[in-house]
Amino acid sequence: EGEARQVARQHAERALAEQAKLSAGDKPVVLLSGGELTVTRRGNGVGGPNAEYALALAIALNQAPDIWGLACDTDGVDGGAEVAGAIIAPDTLQRAREVRSDPHAALDANDAHGFFERVGGQVVTGPTFTNVNDFRAIVVAPQ
Repeated sequence: EGEARQVARQHAERALAEQAKLSAGDKPVVLLSGGELTVTRRGNGVGGPNAEYALALAIALNQAPDIWGLACDTDGVDGGAEVAGAIIAPDTLQRAREVRSDPHAALDANDAHGFFERVGGQVVTGPTFTNVNDFRAIVVAPQ
């Protein structure tokens, strides 16, 4: 539990620390977490806790190589949109630059769904009619 953007920063620090322990040839590590995160609404954008977490994670990782993340709601609805969440990759911020989308401005506006719609990375499943929990996965491979 916690504020999505703060938890994302903590998880980014953990992912980077885990990556520093890995050597070439080691198997990737997967960091899993679950639970409902919260968002303090500061702007008028469209988003939910999973997409906001993913956006904050991408910013905190700052294009770290060989780290990917996924945050989704099992019911297929993150916040008020029929978007389950988002996936990030080492090139997420580069793709944002290519389409002239400012990740910091999107986070400030709580517009994570809009951000991932523009840069790619939305996870759209449609309603699943089950609500087990929100989940997050970070794949950390050796550099």
